[in-house]
Amino acid sequence: MVPPISRHRPSPEGPSGPQSRRYSADLTPPWKRNKPVPEVPAALDLVVEEVSTGFCGAVVRVEKSAQGPTVTLEDRFGKHRVFPMEPRGFLLEGKVVTLVRASAGGPARPTRTASGSVAVPGARARVARAGRIYVEGKHDAELIERVWGDDLRIEGVAVEFLEGVDDLPAIVADFAPGPDARLGVLVDHLVPGSKEWRIAQSVTSGHALVVGHPYIDIWEAVKPSAVGIEAWPRVPRGQDWKTGVCRALGWRVANTGEAWQHILSRVRTYKDLEPELLGRVEELIDFVTAPPE
Repeated sequence: MVPPISRHRPSPEGPSGPQSRRYSADLTPPWKRNKPVPEVPAALDLVVEEVSTGFCGAVVRVEKSAQGPTVTLEDRFGKHRVFPMEPRGFLLEGKVVTLVRASAGGPARPTRTASGSVAVPGARARVARAGRIYVEGKHDAELIERVWGDDLRIEGVAVEFLEGVDDLPAIVADFAPGPDARLGVLVDHLVPGSKEWRIAQSVTSGHALVVGHPYIDIWEAVKPSAVGIEAWPRVPRGQDWKTGVCRALGWRVANTGEAWQHILSRVRTYKDLEPELLGRVEELIDFVTAPPE
């Protein structure tokens, strides 16, 4: 016969009598307790995502309020939203963080350059290298300066623009690239079979690198979402592409240069550019700055 189970639990005793038990005041199960997360200063231009809304933007302002500090984020469309700086309230590169006010020792500084590289506060521009990066036009040069300017100054790489690439072989020969003076060239509309592709193939120097993106003009390398449009319009052959774009989008501007300044103003970081351009510019910077073999 199985003996009955006793529901009486004797008090645990030790050698000197009853033992006391200590319990934590936090009754939350261990698996539900929040793990500590990093505290990150809300530096200007730091790009984060607010966890409850999914709003993603760059830090443009941190302020005090009666309820506690707040941070203002600006998304790629220029829209501002204010959020309380609550613990575990933001995502930084996919990881939960707590934003905190920057130290009072000075103004908040960007932690990343526009190209995504780690910012180096106070870094001086390096003396320009003999090597160069050539691009097809002024707009190309302005866009590269906008996103990669900090990196290029630290690396000492100058960017110069060409008026087209028809004379590229002669331009490369005149530059006379060598081990200590490499030349990188960025070409628009570099697709197999195009005029630009045939010209690029004629450059044979081992110290020159010609790469390009598939877009008709550098304008198209800016993501449409950054400019606030659904897509870049198709312009019939035979028409000036930039003029046709302005007409199709209903942009009333005095000239295409004015339209470009509007486009350029909407570019904040590398995230506003198409990958086909990003990879090529990074490739050129790496090539020009590589140590001599």
